[in-house]
Amino acid sequence: MTTRPRSATTSAWVVERPAPIASGPLRLVRRTTPEPGLHELLLTVRACGVCRTDLHLAEGDLAPRTPRCTPGHEVVGEVLAAGPDVEGLRIGDRVGAAWLARTCGHCRHCRTARENLCRDSRYTGWDIHGGFAEHMLVDARFAYRLPEGWDDEDAAPLLCAGIIGYRALQRADVPPGGRLGIYGFGASAHLTAQLAIARGAEVHVVTRSSQAQRLALELGAASASAGVPPQPLDSAILFAPAGSLVPAALDALDRGGTLAIAGIHLSAIPPLDYDRHLFQERTVRSVTANTREDGRAYLAEAARLRPAVRVLRYGMQRADQALTDLAGGRINGVAVLIMQ
Repeated sequence: MTTRPRSATTSAWVVERPAPIASGPLRLVRRTTPEPGLHELLLTVRACGVCRTDLHLAEGDLAPRTPRCTPGHEVVGEVLAAGPDVEGLRIGDRVGAAWLARTCGHCRHCRTARENLCRDSRYTGWDIHGGFAEHMLVDARFAYRLPEGWDDEDAAPLLCAGIIGYRALQRADVPPGGRLGIYGFGASAHLTAQLAIARGAEVHVVTRSSQAQRLALELGAASASAGVPPQPLDSAILFAPAGSLVPAALDALDRGGTLAIAGIHLSAIPPLDYDRHLFQERTVRSVTANTREDGRAYLAEAARLRPAVRVLRYGMQRADQALTDLAGGRINGVAVLIMQ
């Protein structure tokens, strides 16, 4: 495979030192353009979604794993070069890079279709440099082919907000025609709600934001408020990173209901009362990353459903502002960095 000409250096945002976003933990730097190794692709980044996990990384809620790491794991890119043993992809192809970047492939979890639980898993924008950059590397075995007809900015959020929402919905175990509560209504929730409604669920959204309430209703939610859902729920998904909402979500569940907690980080959960919150076979489940099969299944379903993606566009030079706006609750939908 031949390569296209490329510059010796590339621009990238790095987390200089984790700290509250208002103190400016990100820096825009120049660094050497990487060379793809075994199984790797070098991508020219075209768009990158901005996820709350990126904010957790910048602020230190996720302990740094790589010094001066570049955030970003909802990446739409164009293949610029490829390393040895890459099959099925060519220069100029458009691909997606997502949160799950690599697994060992041979542990008991990998061998039983549970690679999201691999102890040696690696993650884009946490273990390896991500998409808040002009160029990045991705393992071709973990890259996704993207649905045709999607603009870069609409496709980017599917690669985490969409995929993680898909897995959270699977974990929530919504019965056919059941009532689903969604707590918090940001990037992932607004895509997940559409998927659940398309599958026949009755969706009730709980969020303090009046803008988010309006968006939820526009997208087909049966109710949207800051209070208690109007009817007992069969299932619920907690997207907001607030452990204080866990008892409230469990209170809203009917007997036999399931709560799935979708975030990678959650503040402290208050004490639970067994009789009130857990008895009568209520279930609490966490959501840990995703498998590649989750990603492929969600992208195929999204290609059929064509969910509306509410995008707020930022130039690559304004990545720090995008995270600041996310922290301040000023993004109704999903922020996306546009690189070109």
